[in-house]
Amino acid sequence: MQRNLSSIWMVAQREFTDQFRDWRIVVPMFLLVTLFPFIADDTTRQAVSFMNRFGGDLILDNLIPFVVLVIGFFPLSFTLVVALESFVGEKERGTIEPLLSSPIEDRHMYLGKLLVGITTPLVFSFASIGIYLILVSRREVTFPSAYMLTLIFLLTFAHAVLMVSAAIVISVQATTIRAANLLASFVVVPVAFLLQGETILIFWGNEDVLWFAIIGVTLLASLLVRLGLSHFRREYLLGREIDTINLKWIGRTFSSRFRGRALSIWDWYRTELPISLRELRKPLLIVVGLGLIAGLVSYFWVVTNVPTYLELSPERVSEFRTFIADNLNNIDSLGERLPAPILFLHNTRTTVIFLLLGLISFGTLGLTLFIGNIALVGGVMGAAYLVGYSPLLAFGAGILPHGIFELTAIFIATAAVLKVGAQLVTPQPDKGLGEILLIALADWLRVFVGIVVPFLAIAAVIEIYLTPVLIKLAFPYL
Repeated sequence: MQRNLSSIWMVAQREFTDQFRDWRIVVPMFLLVTLFPFIADDTTRQAVSFMNRFGGDLILDNLIPFVVLVIGFFPLSFTLVVALESFVGEKERGTIEPLLSSPIEDRHMYLGKLLVGITTPLVFSFASIGIYLILVSRREVTFPSAYMLTLIFLLTFAHAVLMVSAAIVISVQATTIRAANLLASFVVVPVAFLLQGETILIFWGNEDVLWFAIIGVTLLASLLVRLGLSHFRREYLLGREIDTINLKWIGRTFSSRFRGRALSIWDWYRTELPISLRELRKPLLIVVGLGLIAGLVSYFWVVTNVPTYLELSPERVSEFRTFIADNLNNIDSLGERLPAPILFLHNTRTTVIFLLLGLISFGTLGLTLFIGNIALVGGVMGAAYLVGYSPLLAFGAGILPHGIFELTAIFIATAAVLKVGAQLVTPQPDKGLGEILLIALADWLRVFVGIVVPFLAIAAVIEIYLTPVLIKLAFPYL
């Protein structure tokens, strides 16, 4: 353990020395840290004056935490260039060969660079926040509590790890500093959108809601660190001078994995698709388990908490039941208002969105949306119970007929997205990151084309033309 820490610190010490003897890095960062808090303080003064004149207590009460979050983000975004050039920059300058030829292990080298990449922007960020808090403490504004400031600092730390770990992955994969700087937008822009979401939590939620953002950002950052450690090889840095887009290789690798050894469609269904399903056993168990938990938790939450928000007297329940009965005839025209092909396209598009969100979050965002959908089903069953209907009969008549196919497709598609994320962060020394991504996407497309699309098509037909009939037949017994 001590030897590992010593090796990591050796790399970090070398990186610190290189950074702080370069005035082109130190001077801009010093100016940014010292000037930006004063600009933010003046902006705060003007905002407070405006709110006091025209109202806006909600904004005024949460203004300081918002500004602190923004101030913490700006130094992180500017110092990201240090992390972006951590490997590719040294490679271009010709100073990385002594480091790569040293007996230091790959993981020690990577963690040392990561440590410096996180520490430098965090020091600048926390210093900038500290100066701003000193300035704003002189003004007559609502100063945030120690608890709120702690949450903001934790969130800033999580942002730093997320952005720096992503930047170092880019630095390893890029062949030039120019390419690394262009790819930096794929780090800064998503985190900026994330910052907007966290701003909504600050203004419209309570302090405890920020814990969800902290946990989510920390999870993504941990997965990015894992991704970098899994695919960092010093031989990869030494043996690659330039990247070219080889469309033939991409197409050959993707189609070979998708097709497998099958000679026909029937042969593909008989031999290759079962292989993909067997590989989904573990992620499918995770998805099914989380789905059951989400559905049950949502059901019991609605049953327990909704009566405290809504007055469910016998008269009110009777009104709900009468309203539902009066509108039951509307489901006869469901096929005219929502044709089965449109519903199929909507469900298919949603499944693809699950994949895209899963790709940028190693499966976690896709899994989160899946949990939200299943929780919605549980909530509807809980609402049915509250108005006096049988949840089991409501589920059996209104969801199960098409859900046999639709829910199965959603469970399998989500498991496939989770598998894509797992493949990306799993060490595979014989394959590059690009090849792993192609293989993972081909595996997902296998399941999507072979099972998910047909099941969603069958489910759409049943949901539009059969489920309404079953609901009307079962309604007198609900």
